[in-house]
Amino acid sequence: MSPRAAQKSAASKRAASKKHHEPANTQGSGEFAAMLDESFGKAGRLEGQVIKGKVLSIENDFVLVDVGLKSEGRIALREFTMGGVAAELKAGDTVEVFLERMEDRNGEAMLSREKAKREESWTVLQESFDKGAHVTGTIDGRVKGGFTVNLNGAMAFLPGSQVDIRPVKDITPLMGTPQPFQILKMDRTRGNIVVSRRAVLEESRAEARTELVANLKEGQILTGVVKNITDYGAFVDLGGVDGLLHVTDIAWKRINHPSETLHIGQQVQVQVIRFNPETHRISLGMKQLESDPWEGIAAKYPASMRLKGRVTNITDYGAFVELEPGIEGLVHVSEMSWTKKNVHPGKIVSTSQEVEVMVLDIDMQKRRISLGIKQCVENPWEQFKHSHTVGDTLSGEIRNITEFGLFVGLPGDIDGMVHMSDIAWDKQGEDAIKDYQKGQNVTVKVLDIDAAKERIGLGIKQMTPDPFEGVAVSFKKGDVVTCTVSTIVENGIEVTLGDQGQGFTGFIKRGDLARERSEQKPDRFAVGEKVDAKITNIDKGTRKVTLSIKAREVEEEKQAMAEYGSSDSGASLGDILGAAIKKAGQKKAE
Repeated sequence: MSPRAAQKSAASKRAASKKHHEPANTQGSGEFAAMLDESFGKAGRLEGQVIKGKVLSIENDFVLVDVGLKSEGRIALREFTMGGVAAELKAGDTVEVFLERMEDRNGEAMLSREKAKREESWTVLQESFDKGAHVTGTIDGRVKGGFTVNLNGAMAFLPGSQVDIRPVKDITPLMGTPQPFQILKMDRTRGNIVVSRRAVLEESRAEARTELVANLKEGQILTGVVKNITDYGAFVDLGGVDGLLHVTDIAWKRINHPSETLHIGQQVQVQVIRFNPETHRISLGMKQLESDPWEGIAAKYPASMRLKGRVTNITDYGAFVELEPGIEGLVHVSEMSWTKKNVHPGKIVSTSQEVEVMVLDIDMQKRRISLGIKQCVENPWEQFKHSHTVGDTLSGEIRNITEFGLFVGLPGDIDGMVHMSDIAWDKQGEDAIKDYQKGQNVTVKVLDIDAAKERIGLGIKQMTPDPFEGVAVSFKKGDVVTCTVSTIVENGIEVTLGDQGQGFTGFIKRGDLARERSEQKPDRFAVGEKVDAKITNIDKGTRKVTLSIKAREVEEEKQAMAEYGSSDSGASLGDILGAAIKKAGQKKAE
């Protein structure tokens, strides 16, 4: 039986006993019983309610409170603490407490100040939730998936995603500090409250964004926080609205990636470069807040000036060299070396290397400085021109072989070229190239020097006399010569002109192999066979000698007709030709 029921039972028994012994006073007995029942009923209704009590005394960290019941209750002094500060209590003060039970096992009322505060908080929180108003609380602990928030005695849950607009790595600075929250969900029967700090911040951002956009102007200087970093720049939170800080507007000097200068969460001062009120796109700049290093740069770095700089970046087309902070020039790959052609710039210079350069040109409008490295050393082509002349004989190694000739190494680490037509007198270029290998040493003659175009023409065949000159001297067009068949092809035969021609070759076309068409067959000749042919053409340009057996036979026939045709002997044409051929044979025998 509960203490309340026991008290009621005992009171009923006492009332019944009194009625038995005092039968005359029946009306007074009934009134007393009614009053007793009313008293117990009222007290029973107070359980689970917040009631007012008076502080009787404070003893040994406990507060003795009288709430007008049969017995007083004790409440731990710590329950009266507010925000970590002990309450200033004294006897006689009126306090609100929560009545849990009429009596405990010690016969005292069970009271709680914390539950009273919680009930008060729930009432206030419910009103704020219904109105959509903010509430103040303190983050005081970490739980799975979020944090606990003390809302003036009522405990609420703060999800991790609702702490801030951006992810927060360390929440320690926020703990223990009173802050505004928005109640997202509230269930009093289950005692569940879900709050959000992010919703409050977003409201503030929305108000700040509206005000900021309304007053935003180009040229305005603002303070923001780096929100995100990409390859092309950084997004800066200006307090409710984001702006793009392009990588080229971070600093006057070259920056390959924004992370070299900025980091997320960093506070920066920026200037509004461009602002589109319709799209709300904002372009920001940091370097615009510093003095422009390009001012007066043309006078500072005149053309032909030599100075040292540091290589900051290497590309396929050249290397960028920093002359001073914010000032860079480009050394194009063609201006890097006099001798290293078609080589990647990374094989000539390296990043962070200090190099000597010469200023070639400055374009202030495009903010470009053209630099050269090779101009800081002597031009080996000019040096070669001053130390050598056309006709000089040199020796060098074949460095490269191409389809149009040989490249030979020369003094000064430069190359000269032997064109395929200058390799051999008696071979075509493609055939002549096959006789040489890379790394082979050859002797060459200087044919031409063009320092401006960096070209030096060389020749190998010029090291020996031109055999065609012997042909031009020993033979002339119309001469009949004895040749030796060297090659037989489908459209004719190739012949060697003999000792006087120094082995020079000529060609007899198929149609010139005989007077009679039936005899114009290349395969009727044999390699090594000697034939007589008439020189029909000597072309010095193409260095070709053309011969004809047919022309020789026709000429011999004409001579025979001229010599024997006027005779009155009555000889036939066959007799005349036979005599002419016999005579020609006798002369050859002689």
